[in-house]
Amino acid sequence: MEILTPDRYEEYEQFVKNHKNGGFTQSVNWAKVKNNWEHAVIVSRDKTSRIKGGALVLILLQPQFGTAMLYSPRGPVYNYDDQETLCDLFVGIKQLACQYNAYIYKADPYILEDATAQIAQYTSLGFSFIPGQSHAQTIQTRQNYMIKNLRGKTMDQVLSEVGRRVRYDMNYSARQGVECRRCGIEALDDFYGIYERTGKRDKFSIRPKEYLERFLKAFPEDARLYVCYYEGQPLCGGISVQYAGKTCHVYGASSEEHREVRPTYLMQKTMIEWAVEGGCDIYDFQGVVTDPEENPYLYGVYEFKKQFKNGELVTYAGEFDYIFNPQKMEEVNRAK
Repeated sequence: MEILTPDRYEEYEQFVKNHKNGGFTQSVNWAKVKNNWEHAVIVSRDKTSRIKGGALVLILLQPQFGTAMLYSPRGPVYNYDDQETLCDLFVGIKQLACQYNAYIYKADPYILEDATAQIAQYTSLGFSFIPGQSHAQTIQTRQNYMIKNLRGKTMDQVLSEVGRRVRYDMNYSARQGVECRRCGIEALDDFYGIYERTGKRDKFSIRPKEYLERFLKAFPEDARLYVCYYEGQPLCGGISVQYAGKTCHVYGASSEEHREVRPTYLMQKTMIEWAVEGGCDIYDFQGVVTDPEENPYLYGVYEFKKQFKNGELVTYAGEFDYIFNPQKMEEVNRAK
């Protein structure tokens, strides 16, 4: 186990970016987005000194309570059947917990809800785990809708699998004169105006514009802003990131105006095309809920996403919590 100094982060970055269980929230660049957290990078090496596991640990200081929260979003990154590596990384987690007097360490790797052996690795180490948590109970969504097995396919092959109606709507939007543009930060205002209105309309919280700007700047080669225009007017937009074999549609918004020209279908087509061009295996539409009573907005998003017939619903196990100081945790939770 080793806690890396910043001058050695690039080795870790290349490991995560090329690992099947890697994700953009385990990139060191994610720490630039979450600039109100401190961070550390832990790695585990094999006998040849190559990295075999790693974790970006975000550290949220709670100075008023003299404690901190540790969190590895979609981490740690390792081969999930390798408990030895998980144990080695956990040595580093405990070292950080001592350094920051942390009350909790939270992890939510891409482990599936039915992967009982992998879940048992965490519970055997003393992590608490509550199966079947709802969308509101976890930081990251447990249910994602995604198109798998893209690698090696042409865009024509992918389009032949999305379903006749979706394929028609994609083409219809382009025929009506909608243009989906890959934009720079200069177009962020166009997107953000739609994003604000969408959040207000559909009653979900939104990120500040500065947060989205940090996102695009933190991943200059890996993140893209797309905006669809019709007669010079922005109608919808999305921010996607391509990392570790996945293209993830992280933020999206659409206007109520000119829905008849179906711009969201053209935008999805454009982002899926980027995933195919980038050699990704997965296009991830990101989080959904499957119960309309739980979150009507996200259920409506699910209704849209599942029109893509070549996609599937993937459900992750959820969060694993290691409680270092129950008393401090109670103090923090009472103050929320």
